[in-house]
Amino acid sequence: MPVEKTRTTHILLAVFHGIPRFVRKGMFLSIFFLFYHIGTKSRLITLHNLMRSFPEKDTKEIIKITKGVYRHFAIVAAEFFDLPYITKDNIHEWVDVEGVENFQAGIAKGKGMLSIVAHFGNWELMTIAGPMYLKPMYIVYRPLDNPVIDNVVEYVRTMQGNDMIPKGGSGKRIMELLGENNLIGILSDQNVAHYEGVFVDFFGRTACTGVGLAVMAMRSGAPVLPAFMARQKSGKYKFIIKPTIEAVCTDNYENDLVVNTQRFTKIIEEVIREYPDQYFWFHQRWKTKPWQKKKE
Repeated sequence: MPVEKTRTTHILLAVFHGIPRFVRKGMFLSIFFLFYHIGTKSRLITLHNLMRSFPEKDTKEIIKITKGVYRHFAIVAAEFFDLPYITKDNIHEWVDVEGVENFQAGIAKGKGMLSIVAHFGNWELMTIAGPMYLKPMYIVYRPLDNPVIDNVVEYVRTMQGNDMIPKGGSGKRIMELLGENNLIGILSDQNVAHYEGVFVDFFGRTACTGVGLAVMAMRSGAPVLPAFMARQKSGKYKFIIKPTIEAVCTDNYENDLVVNTQRFTKIIEEVIREYPDQYFWFHQRWKTKPWQKKKE
């Protein structure tokens, strides 16, 4: 990162970190609840997504979860400025870890490892905790629209030894890294255009989902590791590392893409159901419709 960008990033992080955490959280909570009241579009998207995903819940409960979503991401935003100051000596104050043995068993196979990562809980904290509890990873990413924020996020994500792989044309590089027994993280829970993904069930509705994770798992034979950072009632996080999954590979490639993508998506849905207020419901996850593909 160029010197000028690094200096700006350091200043930004230091200024916000210098604000006492309880004050910083109060500031972000106030800002996010202001967004809740005046940001009609985002609020309606969140309410609609939750109502469609949890039809068994009444309106009062849906509104409660919606407010919880805003509260959760306000806290995540406030805590972001603490991430550069987390070390091996104080990580235990932030995180309890569960399932390290699942990572160890997977990486021991020597085929590298792919990780299911979602916009859930505090996924940025995983970029700090992951290298400490597991090993540094390569993160497949799309640059953020705001270059200042993008620089700050990239700096924090890589400060513990992780590296970034720009999304698009990264398949060959990923295969090379897996061949060297590396860990690759791919966010796999966002809407994509119909020509970029396949339609799978997500909370009872067809959601167009990227196939990158399934393609890499099928080509490499690398085990797939679901990993999530869920906030607990105590305020600490639980780093949940689930058992690895082996990709299904038959003589029907197109069907295998759907089957594997559905399996990965189901795991994301399961953890969201356990912590419904910790998912990025602001996103139009079901925006792409099946008829768009049929139209061609």
